Amino acid sequence: MFPFLDFLRERLAISVVDIGAASMGPGTDAYANLLSYPETMVCGFEPNAEACAARNAAAAPNQRYLPYFIGDGSARTFFVCENPLTSSLYEPDAALLARFQRLDLPVRSRHAVQTTRLDDAGVATVDYLKLDIQGAEVDAIGGGPATVAQALVIHTEVEFIPMYKGQGVFGDIDVALRRHGFMFHNFVGLFSRQYKPLQYNNDPFSAGSQLLYAEAAVYVRDLNQVDSLPRVQLLKFATIMHDVYRAYDLVAHLLEAQDRRFGGSLVERYVRSLVAGRALH
Repeated sequence: MFPFLDFLRERLAISVVDIGAASMGPGTDAYANLLSYPETMVCGFEPNAEACAARNAAAAPNQRYLPYFIGDGSARTFFVCENPLTSSLYEPDAALLARFQRLDLPVRSRHAVQTTRLDDAGVATVDYLKLDIQGAEVDAIGGGPATVAQALVIHTEVEFIPMYKGQGVFGDIDVALRRHGFMFHNFVGLFSRQYKPLQYNNDPFSAGSQLLYAEAAVYVRDLNQVDSLPRVQLLKFATIMHDVYRAYDLVAHLLEAQDRRFGGSLVERYVRSLVAGRALH
């Protein structure tokens, strides 16, 4: 499908803040499609020194990554797991995880660390906020009210059961983000696992009945706020929802608000472009 800013015929500098920025490989960032625009700015936080250095080594001039533990600003213990991507400021709940097939998260070491509040991390602007910090998302949100309030779209990993002791789960994140003026939009990548002792097809990794986590819950600005957004923010909102999530109906809804408030016929042109690109049949 066509890049939204090519359709718009305007250039917008979209600001991305990535908390938990370890790379899973080229093109795998949730916001990868936004990186095709040279104006897109990325400020990432990745406390794993090696992973952070790798991001900076491959970064474009408008991308930077800092080795901060984003949290509530307190001194904490960091639990380093066998799989570094599952390491967390919260200890894995071994007793709960043992109820499931192949879901253990062995802790290999513990380190005292100092967390940094998001509002103290030097973030100037944010349009798109991504969080993936293994159960510490509520801490990051709580430590960044001023930063979170700027965002248009939030992409956050969520757990449905407390895989880490004391972590915030989906319901806690939902309450926190609604309090900041966001509404739930959709899930990306739902994952489940089988309870022991059953194995479907002798495969311990097969999907089970228990939803464990989502790669992301996507939150957007409460749509009752749309008529108060400046034009540039409205168009950035539409850009993110088109390029990242292919949420064409929401984009059309936002463009209709743009046309009503600021004039023009963007929504009509957008629908024609979707039909021509066969996104609508």
